[in-house]
Amino acid sequence: MSQRNEISFKGKNIYVGIDVHLKSWTATILSESIHLKTYRLDPSPDVLYAYLSRTYPGAIIHSVYEAGFSGYSAHWRLKELGIDNMVINPADVPTTGKEKLRKTDAVDSAKLARSLRNGELKPIYIPSRTAQELRSLTRLQASVTKDQTRIKNRIKGYMHFLGIDIPPRFSGAACWSHAFTSWLSSVATVTPHGKYVLNSHIGQLTTLREERLSLLRQMRSMAKVDPLASQVALLRSIPGIGDITALRLIAEIIDINRFKDSNHLAGFVGIVPMCDKSGDDSAEDNGGITIRANRTLRGAIIEASWVAIKKDPALTYAYENYCKRMKGTNAIIKIARKLVNRIYFVMKHQAVYVPSIL
Repeated sequence: MSQRNEISFKGKNIYVGIDVHLKSWTATILSESIHLKTYRLDPSPDVLYAYLSRTYPGAIIHSVYEAGFSGYSAHWRLKELGIDNMVINPADVPTTGKEKLRKTDAVDSAKLARSLRNGELKPIYIPSRTAQELRSLTRLQASVTKDQTRIKNRIKGYMHFLGIDIPPRFSGAACWSHAFTSWLSSVATVTPHGKYVLNSHIGQLTTLREERLSLLRQMRSMAKVDPLASQVALLRSIPGIGDITALRLIAEIIDINRFKDSNHLAGFVGIVPMCDKSGDDSAEDNGGITIRANRTLRGAIIEASWVAIKKDPALTYAYENYCKRMKGTNAIIKIARKLVNRIYFVMKHQAVYVPSIL
């Protein structure tokens, strides 16, 4: 008769930091007091779970990885397997000077595991699969719009490079009209190579225009159907916000209750200043707007602010006063901050915004 000793880690905490890459993961495993192992594995939650459950049976597993290209599928699967996982913003991981100078997968995973064990990490908000797919759509529309702007600038640059002047009749609103595109197609170059380059640019612009139009139609169609329609209608009551901006707000914010006040929402958007204050200097050195932001949302709100100052008398008045002591581009950031307050109020209280009366 053979004797067998079963080892159980029941009630014990195990901490796992995962450095996620496309072809492999690097995991560092810590107990409450010691470093247990750092190793490379296949990029699969199931592979990791199989090793942990076999090596540390009964343990309470806590894991963490940084938000990035891999999205949240690994997080959802780890949760399904019973692992207490969190996803964190890479910028929020405490890092020593030595770790900054010696950056490897093993160092990064160990840093994550250590910070997880020390309770130094705060998880980011994880959207549902439905919310994530809506966000993907609105971000695709923003990306295609940026690509269209880039190709327009490329075409203008190419015209300048060839020494071809754009006729004055295509200035202002007429620029990038169908008539302008037709004129571009008729431009003669010295060699066939130059014409090929120009036609290639025009073809890319045409494709992007069609794709952007298709995306806009899809988003406007979605904005008319519940449950999105009611939220879009509320946000449209705010001057400067239309269907597309409203959908982008819904997709990025998702749940307004995760922000305790409008200041936290402004921080998430990135409409807050940077400052540098140290020593005995009581004055704050304003370094401009923060570099940490939801850039898609910040751009949309700033763009909406330029429209809002023409439609909301209170914002018109505020903008004119700001412009007395700063540039218009700086003043619009302050208007955007006010717009964030309006957005927070409408979404938090589910109430139509009533424009101020001067």
